[in-house]
Amino acid sequence: MYGLIDELPREIREGLEAARRRDLKRTKRLRVVVGPEAYPIFDFGENGFSVDLDTAPELRGLVDIHDGARHLYQCLIVRGEVENGRMRYEFKRHTPVSEGPARDFVVDENAPVALIGR
Repeated sequence: MYGLIDELPREIREGLEAARRRDLKRTKRLRVVVGPEAYPIFDFGENGFSVDLDTAPELRGLVDIHDGARHLYQCLIVRGEVENGRMRYEFKRHTPVSEGPARDFVVDENAPVALIGR
């Protein structure tokens, strides 16, 4: 398949790449949030993620990963390498965000869910 794309004129290849990037931005819900700014994530894995090299600034340090409005991870990242027009970032640490407060006690599985008032 790559042989056919390589034979196309440069302008057509660039147009196809731009269309592919535009479509990926529409379909991806995962994004990295740094302060008030958010950037779409193209590839996300256990060891890191990649963002578009043209739109995202140089990221490093503590960032948040969101899926739509849901906060998934708080991550400490370092810059990786550029591959296919994307910047790859590696996790030093990525911690899942919990839904509720941390419990510092054991909850009995037969404990009542609520108390009935008088």
